[in-house]
Amino acid sequence: MLVRPTHKHGLKAEMNVVPYIDVMLVLLVIFMVTAPMLVQGVQIELPKVAAEALPAPGEQRIVTLSVKDDGSFHWNLGSEVDIESQTDSAPSKEAMREKIAAIVAANPQTQVYVRADQHADYASVIAGIAELQRGGVSRLGLITEAP
Repeated sequence: MLVRPTHKHGLKAEMNVVPYIDVMLVLLVIFMVTAPMLVQGVQIELPKVAAEALPAPGEQRIVTLSVKDDGSFHWNLGSEVDIESQTDSAPSKEAMREKIAAIVAANPQTQVYVRADQHADYASVIAGIAELQRGGVSRLGLITEAP
C-alpha cells in the first residue's frame, strides 16, 4: 500500500515573482547610472530660414546693437535698422547698458535689435542681452542674415 505524505499546506500554482522584482530593480539602477554617461553632447544643425523683416512704424526709434567677435559693443540709433553706421560704442557690457538704458529711458517705445558677429562668443551675446534687460529694455529683437 502506498502512503502519501501529508503536507501542511496544499500545492501552490503561483509564480514566485520576488526574484524577478529584484533583478528588475538592479537593472533599473544600472540603467539610471549609465544613461547620463552615454550622452556627452548632441550634434544639431540649425535651420536656415529666409524671413522678411517685420514692418516698423515710421516714427519709432530703433537701436541696432552689434556685438563684435572681441566682445565689444557698438550701436546705431535711428528710425530704421542700420547695420552700416555707428552712433556710439562701449568696450564693456556695463558701459553699454548705461548708455542704452539712457536712450530707452528717454523713449520707452525704443526697439532694440541685436546682431552678433559670426565668431562672437555666445556667452558675450547672452550677457549683453541680460545687461539690456537689467537696463530696462523690454522691446528686443535679433537680427540674422539670409542664407
